[in-house]
Amino acid sequence: MADEKQEVHATAAGTVHPFAESQPPVEHAGEYKDEVKVEINGEEKEHIDLYRPLPMDPSIPHEANPLTVRAVVVGCILGSLVSASNLYLGLKTGFTFSASMFGAIFGYGILKFFDKAGRVPIIGGIFGPQENSIVQAAATGAGGIAGIFVAGIPAMYQLGVMGEGRSPRQDIGAIFTITLVCSFLGLFFVTPLRKFFIIHVARELKLMFPTPTAVALTIRSMHAGAAGSIEAVKKLKAMGLSFGAAFIHRVVSYYAVGILYDWHVFTWIHIWSGYTSWALNIESWGWYMEWTPAFIGSGILIGLNPAISMFAGSVLAWGIIGPLLVHYGECIGVQLAPDDPQWDSLYSFSSLKHLGTATPSPRYWLLWPGVMVMVCCSMAELFVQYKVIGTGFAAIWRQSCAGINNMLVARGKASPFFAKHGAPREKTADMIEDPAPADQQVRNWMWIVGLLATVVVAMIIFQFQWEMHPGLTVLACILAFLFSFLAIQIGAITDNTPLTAASKASQLVFGAATSHSGYSIAHAQKLNLAAGGLASGGADVATSLTSDFRTGFLIGTPPIKQWVAQALGTFCAVWLAPGLFVLFTSAYPCIYDPSYDKCAFAVPSVSAWAAVAQAVTDPNVKIPLKSGIFAIVMGVVSILQVVIRHYYLVGSREKYREWLPNWGAIALSWVIPAPVFANAALLGAIIAACWRKWSMRTWDIYGYAVAAGLIAGEGLGGVVGAILTLAGVDGSVKGTQIACPTNSC
Repeated sequence: MADEKQEVHATAAGTVHPFAESQPPVEHAGEYKDEVKVEINGEEKEHIDLYRPLPMDPSIPHEANPLTVRAVVVGCILGSLVSASNLYLGLKTGFTFSASMFGAIFGYGILKFFDKAGRVPIIGGIFGPQENSIVQAAATGAGGIAGIFVAGIPAMYQLGVMGEGRSPRQDIGAIFTITLVCSFLGLFFVTPLRKFFIIHVARELKLMFPTPTAVALTIRSMHAGAAGSIEAVKKLKAMGLSFGAAFIHRVVSYYAVGILYDWHVFTWIHIWSGYTSWALNIESWGWYMEWTPAFIGSGILIGLNPAISMFAGSVLAWGIIGPLLVHYGECIGVQLAPDDPQWDSLYSFSSLKHLGTATPSPRYWLLWPGVMVMVCCSMAELFVQYKVIGTGFAAIWRQSCAGINNMLVARGKASPFFAKHGAPREKTADMIEDPAPADQQVRNWMWIVGLLATVVVAMIIFQFQWEMHPGLTVLACILAFLFSFLAIQIGAITDNTPLTAASKASQLVFGAATSHSGYSIAHAQKLNLAAGGLASGGADVATSLTSDFRTGFLIGTPPIKQWVAQALGTFCAVWLAPGLFVLFTSAYPCIYDPSYDKCAFAVPSVSAWAAVAQAVTDPNVKIPLKSGIFAIVMGVVSILQVVIRHYYLVGSREKYREWLPNWGAIALSWVIPAPVFANAALLGAIIAACWRKWSMRTWDIYGYAVAAGLIAGEGLGGVVGAILTLAGVDGSVKGTQIACPTNSC
């Protein structure tokens, strides 16, 4: 889902995908442990301790100030491309992707070119790995915070809690301010936790941060002399070509959707067979092939197990359960062309109208099992890590006591209690010191003043713009901190940030907090979604900054430089993301107006957030009994699998883990009202598996670069498509709808 950064990250954010397999990049073979072996010039093997700063090529010149204008500007531009891509993809499918690797590789290519400009002011000068990490930090900041725009905010409009007939364009001021609060709340409150997560407990808790570590190793390899430069150019060319091809394909395909993008094979059979109904019945359930570069690229990244799980979930939902529900009258569909005898057997089974008051659609019936499984498996992953979480809280308690004791000692006072509980552990060979000296750290006053100001501003903004009591705003801020603390720990171990659990848990907490408090249903739903967005948005930004701190620690970049770079990127996102959201909703009103039966965007995260908000606030919205029973059963099954995976499939039985279905992927396929994305992701996963089997060496160089280029390229093409629609020259006006059902794709 979109709010996982993983709903990736997954996304989204330490993760590429909400259900991505936790594995290191193939160029650094083997699972990430305390050490890895890295090839040097294709022959030598170098042992690297991944809990210490990486040894860098000694020929790299010293970087006196890696925080340059060119690095920040390039990073913000690259992050903006990913932000546009995330908004497009998140609205279509609920997925968002991290900008870190995209920014690192493309940033290398751009600044390496500027490197040749020599002494030209601002753009010229030597380019090194620390400046490369600044580019990706700025890109991560600028490419983030898309989650609230593909989930909570459009859900408010779909539920009508913003006012009858309101559109995002009319509420752009309120949208800007909630984005500002979400972005900087997470940025400030996670800053003092850098040493905790990256330095003090990383080895003890096995916090490997797979994706940020991969980014650091990639940056290191690209700057490793002539051989690294050659490989970096190959990655850059592959990413550039795939980005350009995906962008051109998406823009051109708007003018011939049925030929270049959507292959409605069963519609073709329906026409060729003389308009018989059986083929159109299959078409009605969404069984067609969509040549979406972004989801082919996504499949390349996530691997076979999640892709197969997602496809199997689609078959189960839209090939078996859905048709059975309609056959036995539990659910109904809507005829799309009842007056046309050639197309009168074409139905839509994805309506979310009249919830609780009429026979539901299969989409509504399957929505609850999907949400239940997402929450259950995410929560179960949190609980099975109870030892890690407990150790983490114990460590932060020890550090807090030590900090208080140090302040008392500095004032000539003493506290035996704080001295005892804050006593430093006995040093061991495994313990490391922070490589960044005091003058390279983020000053305490910076994050303290920033955090206090953000909380105060949040209380004012949410009181007057969202009608939320300041006490509830403080509760949302506390939940954001708590969920980010848990999400960072779990994401650092599994590369799977559980923001789905965070967002749904915050909605449940606020459902309880606002019940029996005299709020109207619409007001309670507005508070529920706004507070959930604040909690999950803050946690999302916090996990992104911590991931960047991990990359900078390995590369040796001063923390203050990375912090400023991400803050500048985040400031760009505050203005860019709402603007893009208004652009998309202006071009496609169906995103926020549920009266449309047909929409180019499936908005699965929006549906999930709206459904949970209704369930905890509106007594008139009922979950179908059999849907609820099925949801509970599937939730229990997903929890049992997590327990079995962590406590039974260990040691010699660990090899069987890869055969377990991925319940996050299955649940997502139940929420997305069509199997087309599962088809594309499976195709990408098969391509990646065959590619690795054919040539692991070329996969190591090109695999991730190609996938990242495909994802970002289609996303930017989607932005251009929205602009063309607003200009009145899009495919529906100037193109052809040939080969589409009812001549409309």
